[in-house]
Amino acid sequence: VEKIEEQLASLRIAKRSTLSEEPVYLLDIDVSKPAQSESSRFVAVSCSNKSIRVYNRETLNFLREYSSRPGILNGVRFAHACDSIVFSACSDGTVKCWDIRLATQKAVQIFRGYPSNVFISFDINCSDLIICAGTEKVEKDTFLVFWDARGITNCAGATKEPLGVYSESHNDDITTICFHPIEPNLIVSGSTDGLVNVFDINKDNEDDALISTCNSDSSVSFIGWSGKDYKQVYCMTHDEGFCWWDIAQLDTEEPITLLHVLDVRDTVCIEDHSLHYLVGGLYHEKADKLFLIGGTSTGNIHLISCSADGLSLVGTLCGGHSATVRSFCWNLTDESLLTGGEDAQLLLWKPGAVERSLAKQASMKIASSVQKRVRVHNSSLKRRKK
Repeated sequence: VEKIEEQLASLRIAKRSTLSEEPVYLLDIDVSKPAQSESSRFVAVSCSNKSIRVYNRETLNFLREYSSRPGILNGVRFAHACDSIVFSACSDGTVKCWDIRLATQKAVQIFRGYPSNVFISFDINCSDLIICAGTEKVEKDTFLVFWDARGITNCAGATKEPLGVYSESHNDDITTICFHPIEPNLIVSGSTDGLVNVFDINKDNEDDALISTCNSDSSVSFIGWSGKDYKQVYCMTHDEGFCWWDIAQLDTEEPITLLHVLDVRDTVCIEDHSLHYLVGGLYHEKADKLFLIGGTSTGNIHLISCSADGLSLVGTLCGGHSATVRSFCWNLTDESLLTGGEDAQLLLWKPGAVERSLAKQASMKIASSVQKRVRVHNSSLKRRKK
């Protein structure tokens, strides 16, 4: 952890993206997966104005923008094998795929769900073979919808129908989905019903596929894999709780819960800087350590270390953002960090970097798709707390 602390302390702002005319929140970030011997070339950001923006990874120069109007885009992911293919789920019941080598603004492929589907989460597996998207609850139904993702580059404009759905395992909005980093058949899903479900999609039906159900006791906002060979699952909740489970202990007498913190804001001691919210998590393979990223409404970013004994602050980045940070992407290869926030800024932090211009954008309070997206969760939390 000391080495990580040093790395974090050495981070400085290397680049800021130029601000667009329309102020937007930056909600989700992904970087293209490096081709052999190359570093990643692109950054994609999903924005509150229903668009995806693509930037050069090193210079943060703006390259492309794709719009989903009238739908809302949720999440952004690059394909693993091709660094120019980028996906996003849309509230119009589709997952759209763009090729940033092409000048066209149109999706090169559309994965269409069923008529009532409103997708609010999605992911693509590590072999680029399967896409999965999670729906909002409509009447009594909530679905995980799956598609075959093969052939995305050679049938431009084609629409693909689903392979099938899981419909029994969650009973409220599926807010987050994450495929396993190295096992293409494993996927974990989280929902406002508080459940975190792990599935093996190689199995014939949903009942057999459901390996484990963990209960976070609150509405799930973020999930990820961690631990050696990624045999652990963790989640964060909309009321800033944290849960961490060891799936490897399922068939043993050992308890699978490694840590359950009802409110991280109450347990992490931070001098002078309070902790207002959690953004997400990151498993550091070399250090075999799980970290959480949190922050303040004025734009400070906290790195928090996790162990079975509890949570502790590793360090804080100040002076970059002027409002809530909503997304990050930490590149462990070159130790750089990308962050995006409600101040409409995309920042690239690098060890020992020197920023040429120090213009810091003031906070903007604008209506965003985030508020729309979490409207369901408030009522479910109030019910739970009664």
